[in-house]
Amino acid sequence: MDVARVLSPARVRSFPDARSKKHALELLSEILTEGLTEIDAEAALVGLIERERLGCTGLGRGVAMPHARIAGIEETIGAFIRLGEAVDFDAVDGEPVNLIFGLLFPEDCDESQLSEVGDLIEKLGDRDLQERLHAARQPDDLYNLLTESLTVLHRTLSL
Repeated sequence: MDVARVLSPARVRSFPDARSKKHALELLSEILTEGLTEIDAEAALVGLIERERLGCTGLGRGVAMPHARIAGIEETIGAFIRLGEAVDFDAVDGEPVNLIFGLLFPEDCDESQLSEVGDLIEKLGDRDLQERLHAARQPDDLYNLLTESLTVLHRTLSL
């Protein structure tokens, strides 16, 4: 997945406060839907919560990737949050999460688009990238790390 295609600098935030997993998902939903007329934050939140009920999206080592299929959007939309304080996210390793990469997919997207999530999960599991994301303080730095790292993955997979 070429993250620059789905993630804009305006949808990358650093240090918002979140009290819980649900509150983090609410913040994520608001960021994902900012400026959109075809979907609101409530619909995005419902989709993300329904997906969480199928299985936790906490990847471990402080990283989560909530995602959902949503009616009414034409293209995949991404957002990234680096929380100031980690929250319990029911992650596989039991560690709290402070790096959250959220995705909304069109309801009718094909399986090849969803399979790209696996590539993204693999790269987000990279310890070096995680350390650099944890250390980054500015949204621009986070955006650049994400787009550069994941574009390299995209090029590698295309060879």
